[in-house]
Amino acid sequence: MNIAFCVNRLGLIGLGVTVISLIRNCSTPDKLRLFFLCADVSSSDKKEIENLLKTENFLGSCKFIDFDPVTIFGSFRSLHGDWTTYGRLLLSDLIEDAEVLYLDSDLVIEVDVLELSSFNFNGKALAAVPGGTLKTEIENDFYINKVGLNSDLESFNAGILFFNLREWRLKQLKERCFELANRFPNDLISADQSILNAVFAGNFSKLPLSFNCPWPPNGKKPIIADQVVNHFVGSPKPWDLLGSVIHNGFNVWKKYSNRTWERRYNSYSFQNFKRTWNLRRSYFRVFKNKIKL
Repeated sequence: MNIAFCVNRLGLIGLGVTVISLIRNCSTPDKLRLFFLCADVSSSDKKEIENLLKTENFLGSCKFIDFDPVTIFGSFRSLHGDWTTYGRLLLSDLIEDAEVLYLDSDLVIEVDVLELSSFNFNGKALAAVPGGTLKTEIENDFYINKVGLNSDLESFNAGILFFNLREWRLKQLKERCFELANRFPNDLISADQSILNAVFAGNFSKLPLSFNCPWPPNGKKPIIADQVVNHFVGSPKPWDLLGSVIHNGFNVWKKYSNRTWERRYNSYSFQNFKRTWNLRRSYFRVFKNKIKL
């Protein structure tokens, strides 16, 4: 089974637990083929990923694919000053196989992803966990008044996506995504998630609800099923500064954390302090909500 990640160096701290939990909860990990789409990830960082896989006795395959998100996507609206997430739109060109499961790097995966091995797309090019309707999304004005979509169409969070790559290539969906993004480059509040929801317009196959369970900092652990994909939506994340105090999912994340990996990628660097400063409003909201509780 093909698994893909899009990652830059700041995302590596979250990637570690995502990969570890993926492997430990997979019934046959050697069936996994991991693809890492890397934006400004050094050769030493790639070696650390390989070492992490060895530590987990991973016997599947691993491939690194470098790409330059600023050159390719820099004309589109960034996500907190970063374009790495748009790399998902390139998967149909980079992976020749028929399917790939894309995973964000802020997950704890406690399901066996091989449950999707016999998934039926029913002819659709994408599968996701439905998360509401377009009118409930932050960019609802974009969907409804600019793209002209029905407000009651289903929407999805793009943190876990199953790509039917054959259909992507057949229907030239990458080109359609770029065409829409070029028309509305400044309206993509959620980056490529905005593009995908607009292009698919509710026409996507449904993954089991357990495959994308949002867990915001102040939220309770999702209880949809015994085993779920915990998705740490919003900010701060469990590994961010003061995450052990303010994120209710910290202990679940910490259970899978590798100490060596954490020491390397969760140090108090300038970039990490810069991220904390950029998230100051999110910190304030979380602290405010905790005080209310």
